[in-house]
Amino acid sequence: MELGKEKLLKMYELMQDARNFDMKINQLVRRGFVQGMTHFSVGEEAAGIAVTSSMTDKDILFTTHRGHSQCIGKGMDINKMMAELAGKVTGVSKGKGGSMHLADIQKGNYGTNGIVGGGFALAVGAAFTQKKKKTGNFVVAICGDGSTNEGSFHESVNMAATWKLPVIFFIINNKYGISMDIHRATNTEHLYTRAQAYGILGLYEKDGNDVIKVYNEFQKAIEHVKNGNGPVIMEVESYRWFGHSTADAGVYRTKEEVDAWKKKDPLIKFADYLIEKGVAIKEELEKMEEDSKQKILDAVEYAKNSPDPTLDVAFEDVYSD
Repeated sequence: MELGKEKLLKMYELMQDARNFDMKINQLVRRGFVQGMTHFSVGEEAAGIAVTSSMTDKDILFTTHRGHSQCIGKGMDINKMMAELAGKVTGVSKGKGGSMHLADIQKGNYGTNGIVGGGFALAVGAAFTQKKKKTGNFVVAICGDGSTNEGSFHESVNMAATWKLPVIFFIINNKYGISMDIHRATNTEHLYTRAQAYGILGLYEKDGNDVIKVYNEFQKAIEHVKNGNGPVIMEVESYRWFGHSTADAGVYRTKEEVDAWKKKDPLIKFADYLIEKGVAIKEELEKMEEDSKQKILDAVEYAKNSPDPTLDVAFEDVYSD
């Protein structure tokens, strides 16, 4: 699929925002500004932005604890994201949720999830609603490789397949579930082939660091589910540069392995593509990178200047009339 200049540059901007947001958060956690467990998707930006750039605000996203880049891609306000991670009342979840509970219903982002595999069944329920109401919208459940061994994955895929629901189970295979190599935990070469057991479509993109390749392959999944053919399992291969979380030094991986994946940096790959295709020159992309870094610094100031929640918020948003 041929993408226009405006779309391509927007995708590059979002990837830069996602990278710079996580890099800044990594610093702020160590300074005590951001509280609680935080997980980064540095190195996985292409996969997240390819998916979210294919969705409208009416299409529904469920993502994981490693969901910052997908939230940015789905249009979440970066200032409010930063405020949420700082526990401020101006945050997207009013300072109550933190990194693993970011949501923006108006943008179709139904939230990151701190439970491994916790989004699968929710996505099936949302997809059932779309089919029942004939909205024409689709649902995406983003997950990591490790969560595909959870019972919730198989139960959810089976139900979605039986009811032919418009949901895409999108696997970002970054090789490790915390410290567990996926090949030590799963007796299949590729996770997308599990689609065969449920009689549904399975799609695969080996180079999950190529945003154009992932975007184009994902269009096949969208067309399939929107035509009433039932769910899709799609797998892409990528890699997280950092440990599982801020509490993980990643000692189970060799420096050589990490360095090899860093050479496949999705931002550099995309920048080279944009220059080669004449979409932008190097100086334009460098300016976009600097603007993105400033945007993140502005978000930090917004969070710093935002008020802390008062104690009475513990009794708000508990019940719905």
